[in-house]
Amino acid sequence: MIKVIDVNDNKPDIEVTSLSNVVSEGSKPGTVISLISVTDKDSGVNGKVICSLSENVPFELKPSFQDNMYSLVIKRQLDRELVPDYDITIVATDLGQPALSTSKTFNVQISDVNDNSPEFSQNPLELYLVENNAPGASIFSVSASDKDVNDNAAITYNIIRSEGAQQETDMASFLNINADNGHIHALKSFDFEKVKTFQFQILAEDSGSPPLSSNVTVKVYILDQNDNTPVILSPVISANGSAEGVEEIPRNVNAGHLVTKVRAFDADVGYNGWLLFSLHEITDHTLFGLDRYTGQIRTLRPFTETDEAAHKLTIVVKDNGNVSLSASATMTITVVEPKEAFAASDVKSTVNSEDESNVTFYLIITLGSVSVLFIFSIIVLIAMQCSKSTDYSSKYLQDPNYDGTLCHSIQYRSGDKRYMLVGPRMSIGSTIVPGSNGNTLVVPDRRRTTGEVR
Repeated sequence: MIKVIDVNDNKPDIEVTSLSNVVSEGSKPGTVISLISVTDKDSGVNGKVICSLSENVPFELKPSFQDNMYSLVIKRQLDRELVPDYDITIVATDLGQPALSTSKTFNVQISDVNDNSPEFSQNPLELYLVENNAPGASIFSVSASDKDVNDNAAITYNIIRSEGAQQETDMASFLNINADNGHIHALKSFDFEKVKTFQFQILAEDSGSPPLSSNVTVKVYILDQNDNTPVILSPVISANGSAEGVEEIPRNVNAGHLVTKVRAFDADVGYNGWLLFSLHEITDHTLFGLDRYTGQIRTLRPFTETDEAAHKLTIVVKDNGNVSLSASATMTITVVEPKEAFAASDVKSTVNSEDESNVTFYLIITLGSVSVLFIFSIIVLIAMQCSKSTDYSSKYLQDPNYDGTLCHSIQYRSGDKRYMLVGPRMSIGSTIVPGSNGNTLVVPDRRRTTGEVR
């Protein structure tokens, strides 16, 4: 009988039984993805095998109830957006001397789950749109990205509309968006003078199940164009659209006298609304000058006897747009003698004085009402004070010789009786009529033994 002793001359053999080579990123930790079977033809210690995995993978090997059987399970949460697949290397090493080992590598794909919402690169978005845009033309484009793939990353776009009564004033109702590419079209032409800015929201939604969405705010700023002609406010504009005015000045004014000021308005803003004034036609260039910035018309020199009585001026107002727009006004300046000018000024001052007199009249009425109310309050207060005082004049008769000073008393005795005279202090020269007891008070004598009166 010859017994052959085993020598460690066989490497371990690895067999991988994969349930699936694609693993969903939504799989929970502990999920089994493969079964690993390891065999070694050697016996004894030479046939004992230890398995290990490559580092930095979210998987681990768990021994089975059978020898040399392992389960490959998920160790932590997977994220396809970070790592879409893994190359897993399994190393099997026996315990022989010297040890022999075998490795096997296989790939695991991570499938996508709709766990990411569409994202815009910026929120809010700003759109600068020049007014008078062509209706129906594309004015803007939005784009969102989704980290998912396939249907989970297929995005559609929609404009969020207002509901109810606000829908009529919602500027988003005049916009339309291509659901596939995010191109926005304006259905109307915008006017800077009516709407300068507005905002609306766009919803981006993917095609996952369930779908995820996000929105972005688009702020629209309408830019001005030079599309408004200056309007001359003074002189008064006539019905046919031209401006015409008449001014009268006295002949004796000096140089630099303010004749009038041309007032104009432009609905545009910035340089498009910056107005400049100029004289295009004038009967005498030496008499009048126009300030190009303020529109003030002043005399350049005093009038002479040879100067005409009427002067016609044509004033042009231009804006500073790229394509300048303008308006014109015709003014007639009449030179009159000082008395006539004063009469004309009196008429104007009369109109102004009438307005001032009306204000004065209402002011007088108000002050009079307040004064009457104050006097009435004083009268009522005096009457109330008088009603509280007691009238003593009916109880006592005033002595004709009373001079308004304080009362005093005089005591004297006649026989067994004691008398006290009570009355006002007499003035100098007054006398007491003998035998008159009008002011005498008889006081009974209470003295019995002492003869003392108190």
